[in-house]
Amino acid sequence: MSSSGDASPAPRPSGRAAVLSRPVSWFLLAFGVWSWFIWITFAKNLWKDGSGLAFDDAGDPTAYFWVHLALAVTSFLLGTAVGLIGLRGVRALRRTS
Repeated sequence: MSSSGDASPAPRPSGRAAVLSRPVSWFLLAFGVWSWFIWITFAKNLWKDGSGLAFDDAGDPTAYFWVHLALAVTSFLLGTAVGLIGLRGVRALRRTS
């Protein structure tokens, strides 16, 4: 610190990333849970599709099925990652409270 009293930001502890605020942590956790809820429901509906979009007349999956299955799997993975970041933020805030 300089003698003129200028306050510089405190250095982050080594090995730690930015600290999330409580609202951001809860939002990320809720987003992860919401993502799983929505995409599990969608995947169940996709599997039971009777409109002919997901399965052809022979019962084989169509391109629509594979594209939407890939979207669901990607959303499960991203929802899990985002939710885990939020969970870690909530847990870290509880340890410091």
